Amino acid sequence: MEEAPGPESGGRFRESYKFVSEDKLDMCRRNGGEGQQPSGCLSVSKVSYTVSEHVGPWWDLPSYRKRWTRQILNDVSFHVESGQIMGILGNSGSGKTTLLDAISGRIGNSGTLLGEIFINGRNLKREQYQDCFSYVLQSDNLLSYLTVEETLTYIAQLALRKHSADGIKKKVSAVMAELSLSHVAHSVIGGRVFPGISGGERRRVSIASQLLQDPKVILLDEPTTGLDSMTANQIVHLLAELAKRDRIVIVTIHQPRSELFRVFSRIAIMSRGELVFCGEPAEMVDFFSQCGYECPEYCNPFDIYVDFTSVDTRNSEREAATFNRMHEITSSYQASAIYSCMLGKTQQSLQRADKPAIPFKSKESPSGAVKLGVLLRRTAQNLSRDRMGVLMRLSQNLIYGLFVAFFVMRLDLDVTKGAVQDRIGIIYQSVGASPYTGMLNAVALFPAMRAISDQESQDGLYSKWQIFLAYIFHILPFSIISVFIFTSFLYWTVGMHPDTLRFLCFSAVVLVPHIIGELLTVVLLGVVQNPNMVNSGVALLNIAGIMLGSGFLRSTAQMPEVFKLLSYLTFQKYSSELLIVTEFHGLNFTCSDSSLPGACPITHGDQIIDQGYPGALSRYTSDFLLLYSFLPILLLLGVVSYKIRDHLVRH
Repeated sequence: MEEAPGPESGGRFRESYKFVSEDKLDMCRRNGGEGQQPSGCLSVSKVSYTVSEHVGPWWDLPSYRKRWTRQILNDVSFHVESGQIMGILGNSGSGKTTLLDAISGRIGNSGTLLGEIFINGRNLKREQYQDCFSYVLQSDNLLSYLTVEETLTYIAQLALRKHSADGIKKKVSAVMAELSLSHVAHSVIGGRVFPGISGGERRRVSIASQLLQDPKVILLDEPTTGLDSMTANQIVHLLAELAKRDRIVIVTIHQPRSELFRVFSRIAIMSRGELVFCGEPAEMVDFFSQCGYECPEYCNPFDIYVDFTSVDTRNSEREAATFNRMHEITSSYQASAIYSCMLGKTQQSLQRADKPAIPFKSKESPSGAVKLGVLLRRTAQNLSRDRMGVLMRLSQNLIYGLFVAFFVMRLDLDVTKGAVQDRIGIIYQSVGASPYTGMLNAVALFPAMRAISDQESQDGLYSKWQIFLAYIFHILPFSIISVFIFTSFLYWTVGMHPDTLRFLCFSAVVLVPHIIGELLTVVLLGVVQNPNMVNSGVALLNIAGIMLGSGFLRSTAQMPEVFKLLSYLTFQKYSSELLIVTEFHGLNFTCSDSSLPGACPITHGDQIIDQGYPGALSRYTSDFLLLYSFLPILLLLGVVSYKIRDHLVRH
């Protein structure tokens, strides 16, 4: 990085550049006159964003209580017209992504956002940002097992209500043709486990999903990240073609190739949250040359000018020097005719008498029930194609049953041979381990769906609680089949109470802890982003429930009153009582060593019920109802938590 020239040269530049650019300012005014107004425009005026952060770590209370304010964006203003593509350059931390988040309405609630956004000269309200801009994130969040055509079709079904099935098919085909995706229409997206379409094609699918709603303003955050230089070049050329079709395209880009210099209509350079320069490519070269920063021959001007405007933080001296240089260039830009021309165009769009309407995205989304049906079909189709995932869901309970059956071998009715203890052990394992298999399913499958729902819900396609319900409804058949396979094998192999009705009751009881484990995990994954923390949380809750409610560790009658009350809030209390009654009621035991006094204190299964769970037989029906009531309660809790999260993200 070169040293900054002296302040005298910067001062001379500001005067000379303003003088030599007066003809450009006159031309700017003439182009903005009557009869030459653009069909649409976007004006960003003095956008600033500040956040307040704690000074120290949470364990250092004196420093943690202190807060300092950090300026992320500082008075950013620019003007773009329909048919133009603007590239935003800058080093990491310059504020490029934050600027797009602020424009698109996806900025967080942790800071203060100031400034105004104008579309076609009309002031855009904060709550309208998401309805006006389409935003393509840096990462491609797509379902791996769907084809390109299926991916776009489902998105169209979520976004477009007035279109018939044929209309949606034609719309999807047109978008695929526009983005050169027709040749991979029937190819799966792919992922880490198995190959699919290429990285550039994935990026085009992400762009295509936004084009389905006919946006007039498209924002893209680093669309060339992770792509080779040739593919990145193709993506930018494609975006330029999209802009020419009466759209505004704004792109943050990292290290673009030099041949893209003429592709961009406007180029903005950011540093430390400030807009150092914004203008046409040719103006950029003239500007930096007049500023004393010539681009060496055979060098990429993008790289050179980003280096000139970056702040070097390797040591305090270089940071101060490069920071002053950046501010000098920014001041020179704000004193130039380029900046005046931009402000003039913004003012003309505001004063225009025949202002076009704000071009909102298509607002034809179907009803909530229709969206839920689409999400359910999409989720089922995607996950059902994961052969290994389906096999594991159906077999993991069976594999666990094999371990238990191998360890127990065959139950005996002889009390002296552990007939009672073995049965209680199987019941304990059925109640305690079943939630873990459900938890493993949710941790493996739901985070990827959550990432997709975060993006699509911010696009306005649906609410997060709808993807939550779609996932839960999808798992029910798998859970029922998986648990039934497990109980069918375990129940009859080890020789539990040989009665068909009891077997069905046993299966119905074991099913609930399994579903609760997965349901509770999904509810927590909606609030907590880290799956490892959710794993620990569900495991601890399950252990606490077994200790309080099962009666295996300590008899309920011997517990303190507060623990007795808490036990009624655990599903383990009701499932344990039900399984104890199902297995031991009416069961008679034998005793092979009755000669010793007290060797066979238990001869009937009802004795086990009366000693450990007094009155459980009379509560059998109510226990069933209370156990199954946990499912709708958790379902309602999940919907409420996801709605609250939706509200917090949007406001």
